Amino acid sequence: MKILFASAPGYGLTLPLIPLVWAARAAGHDVLLATTSEIAEVSARAGLPVCDVFPGRDIWTDLLAGVKDGTGPDPDEPEEYRIARQHRGPFGLFTAAMTAGTIEAGRAFGADLVVYPSDHGAGPLAAVALGVPALEVGNRISWSARDVSWHSEHEDFLSGDLIALMREKLGLGDAPPNVLARIDPRAPSMGGLRADEEYADDRDGVPWWPMQFVPYNGGSVLPEWALRKAERPRVAVTLGTVVPVMSGISSLKVVLDALGEMDVEVVLAAGTTDLSELGELPENVRSVGYLPLSVFLPGCSAIVHHGGSGTTAAPLFYGVPQLVLPSFADNPMSAERVVDRGVGVSHDPATVDVDTVRKLVRQLLEDESFRVAAAEVRDEMAAQPSPAVVVERVIAALRAG
Repeated sequence: MKILFASAPGYGLTLPLIPLVWAARAAGHDVLLATTSEIAEVSARAGLPVCDVFPGRDIWTDLLAGVKDGTGPDPDEPEEYRIARQHRGPFGLFTAAMTAGTIEAGRAFGADLVVYPSDHGAGPLAAVALGVPALEVGNRISWSARDVSWHSEHEDFLSGDLIALMREKLGLGDAPPNVLARIDPRAPSMGGLRADEEYADDRDGVPWWPMQFVPYNGGSVLPEWALRKAERPRVAVTLGTVVPVMSGISSLKVVLDALGEMDVEVVLAAGTTDLSELGELPENVRSVGYLPLSVFLPGCSAIVHHGGSGTTAAPLFYGVPQLVLPSFADNPMSAERVVDRGVGVSHDPATVDVDTVRKLVRQLLEDESFRVAAAEVRDEMAAQPSPAVVVERVIAALRAG
């Protein structure tokens, strides 16, 4: 079978999908990932065949520049950008810019099935255009389109004026996609489904299936220290890929100043962020650039981060307590889920100070309840169906239909 995976060009939007793509390929199916911008190359390095469906512009860079600097239209911008201005937020831009290319890629590939995250409108529209079934996959740990509270407050990613305009522009009519099932990757106690549960969507009756969230955040040759047990508590620190660009690194300085005075080993994963304004880092801080979290999280006693969905999910998978300093988008929702489940604590990064960070990290390290709750969630996730099992279930449903 030929399976087209379609995803938006953000790390936190695409990387959660990659283990499912691997599972499909390992089961013997032909796969193709349709994305764009930097994520096309990132996905290729994950061993996947990738089609860049909007190669003329770097959507992600344009998006960040527009949000951060307030830059308006330029004379050379694509028509898709003008269309996207009719829809707020980045997802309208992704749908407007990527749908035509995703359809073309799927048609040339001969796709039999389209798999897409809940927030990527180009996926279901491609399934409609190609006349093939679809599988919708939740890629968030903080929310799901399954939640009545969510879809009663938010516009569906496949409705509204922009979608109507794209349907008309591409000649897609008004038929809905033939969705076989939707996937919820959250732990049961954090809103997800148990391995033996199935939930019929109250909107259209499409079944929701559980799936274990398997973190993927890149590959690496492991440094020797990552394989050794730390002599003192190891604390991971990261602000992800977007927060430093949008908000700067002032909160990072506060965190490092706090941890620098504690008897801990700090692993700072700051990617390509310019850290020069921080000056000399404390002696107990190991700055590792872009080292995948999965390389060193298993040996950590705690993590301090910004609340990105993938960054929140990875420590849940490994049973690591969290301090979340939520910035924007769905970061506050991630922080709320972490606090409500008892797997961590949270604080506003705009008002956090050195003493508060030190107090909260000590709380994570010394209060056994956080480790117990984190271990419970880890075990819940481990009991859910793996991506490989979900692929088998999808194929069985296709054959039965």
